[in-house]
Amino acid sequence: MKHYPVMLPEVLTALAMQDGEVCVDGTFGNGGYSEAILNAAVCNVIGLDRDPNVAPRAESLTTKYEGRFRLIETPFSKMDQIDLPPVDAVVLDIGVSSMQLDQAERGFSFMREGPLDMRMGQTGPTAADAVAHLSVEELTRIFQTYGEEKRARHIANHIQTAREAGAIATTTQLADIIEGAIGRRGKTHPATRAFQALRIFINDELGELYRALCAAENILKPGGRLVVVTFHSLEDRIVKQFFRERSGEIEGGSRYAPEIIRTGSAPTFDLPKRSVTKPSKTEIADNARSRSAKLRLAVRTDAAPMEASDMAANDRLPTLAGLEARL
Repeated sequence: MKHYPVMLPEVLTALAMQDGEVCVDGTFGNGGYSEAILNAAVCNVIGLDRDPNVAPRAESLTTKYEGRFRLIETPFSKMDQIDLPPVDAVVLDIGVSSMQLDQAERGFSFMREGPLDMRMGQTGPTAADAVAHLSVEELTRIFQTYGEEKRARHIANHIQTAREAGAIATTTQLADIIEGAIGRRGKTHPATRAFQALRIFINDELGELYRALCAAENILKPGGRLVVVTFHSLEDRIVKQFFRERSGEIEGGSRYAPEIIRTGSAPTFDLPKRSVTKPSKTEIADNARSRSAKLRLAVRTDAAPMEASDMAANDRLPTLAGLEARL
């Protein structure tokens, strides 16, 4: 399947790269953003990815753009821990890449038979481990919180029944179990939300996103641009709240009459535009995966980085460390 860098014209406009500048592509994937950025200006790009399978594509860019591109294999949440110089821009395309979805052996998609893996890297528990070892209550909470699945407990109960009869080892096995639990209604596959939830859990995607935003704050120069493309409400909520906090504003008041309250710390970002940018109708027609995309932009000030704080822990949710201890 052809790779589509989502919202590419809007991303390039927001980055506004100039000759001699340095951009970190924190979610290299298939290199769509990186190559377009390298073509937009005589600039340098540092690609980051925790997936070792992107290496061949990165090597081709290293050869084509000699001296202007390099890849570092690392989670994007650690971009401030790998001795990078201050940079002019950071771009993040959150979630699973189309390349990962299209590779059956990665186990991300219920549309292709493959091992129930879902790991963006190649370490840690798999999705098969989660459905084998987490309790009904824990699976229910994962499906409810990360997938916003209304019939989460029903799915979890069916998984428990199925695993008593044998291991759930493949994507299609799990998809069939979920379809058997809640049936098929409308155009959306019934396994969509549960698969999303498991993927987010297995890769700690929301925690990684928050830590990446803090890391980007640490390495951006004054005037540096932070561009983030998200694909569902949980991701976008984290980015929106981070940008509001770091720009010196937080949302308060009632849901019907929100007010803006100034915080005490010097703002580390300015927000040229508070609303999100969405893909064009033409792009959505050409690439269905872009339909839920949202782009947000923040520009770094010269204030010292704020002290990072951990995301509030949800004691009701299981942890990857807890799952790994059971294996």
